[in-house]
Amino acid sequence: MLHQPIRKLALILACAVASAPPLFAGEPAPAAASREALAQMASPAAIAEYQRRLAEYQQARAEFDQEAGAYWKAISDKRRIRNAKRRDRQPIGLDDYVLEQPPVYTGPKRPVNPEPEPEGEPRERKYIPVVSDLLKAAQEHFQWSPQRPTNDVDFKRAYARFAAASGLTREQAVRVYSFETGGNGRHDSQSGFKGNRAISTAIGYNQLLTTNTVELLAEQGPLFIRLLGERVAQTSGPARGAMEHKLAVLKKMVAIARSVPDEWSAHEKIGNTQQGWAMHAMVLDIDVGPMLQTHKLLTSVLFARAKGYTRPLSAAELEMMNLTGDGTGFDMVTMPQEMRDQVPTANFFQRGGYERNPVAVRHNTVAKLLAVTDSRMDSLSSLPGAKELAAAF
Repeated sequence: MLHQPIRKLALILACAVASAPPLFAGEPAPAAASREALAQMASPAAIAEYQRRLAEYQQARAEFDQEAGAYWKAISDKRRIRNAKRRDRQPIGLDDYVLEQPPVYTGPKRPVNPEPEPEGEPRERKYIPVVSDLLKAAQEHFQWSPQRPTNDVDFKRAYARFAAASGLTREQAVRVYSFETGGNGRHDSQSGFKGNRAISTAIGYNQLLTTNTVELLAEQGPLFIRLLGERVAQTSGPARGAMEHKLAVLKKMVAIARSVPDEWSAHEKIGNTQQGWAMHAMVLDIDVGPMLQTHKLLTSVLFARAKGYTRPLSAAELEMMNLTGDGTGFDMVTMPQEMRDQVPTANFFQRGGYERNPVAVRHNTVAKLLAVTDSRMDSLSSLPGAKELAAAF
């Protein structure tokens, strides 16, 4: 996650100036006055110098983009070759990767325009729901509220029981939890906030997005229904009615998730609706939440096993598949140790995603990326939340 305190401070100051009232009636507001002052200060010589420097920047940037474009095309071409080889069960070697690091722009910076820029329409930010939004949506769309634990240790115990029974090891679950939540996350921890605004819908021990929840309900829904149905059959008394209602709600959610093609984009479309927010509230439920959290990781384990990879995945390897997707992560996981020091991480990203990912840029080989992931897991696994989860196993 990138933090930009200087830019943030500038925005705060700009908002303060723009919202200030005029000093006297009929006079321009300070922001408008500043623009007029800038226009008067922009002499013909300053404008000419700006245009000269802008032309130099644009030429340098065009040359770099041409070089970078060729590099990222080679990355894409090599990826297609590897995928084809993997389908045909052919061996993959160093020649199937781009072994040079991506080009880095070292030319002049874009100059500052001495003339005021025309004001555009303010861009509307997409609203990211928080836990209270999910709970409200669940009530409105399904007349249901998730069964929350009395304390987070209860949720950890439920998760540990289900994860262990499903085949996840304590090391995998605890270290991924530590990496994803910082070692102290709760079952309802959301990934982060910028001020009071959420920056992601990722929630829980494995930080599921709304799209992850919809996708898991679509793909694993029949299993979740069967397992919850077994629990209903074992329940009696007043609790039975609440469990039956939860099962009915789960069936409705699964039907909605399976009503569209089994594609990320289709699931994302549902996840961006209030109905999708209501489905995401299942992550908070002490019965279904552990199923969702477990299968977010278990699908990667099963993917590797289906591809003939029988060695247990380390927590760092599992996290690579969790973060980058099963296909891309599997490419890294199956790479022989002697190749990991030589293969740049750029081979596993699109250009935009790589350039926005300082961790992948800084730790720029497969070996370095796995090592820093392991190191972070080591340090965070000693925190109280991680110790609680380990004890729950």
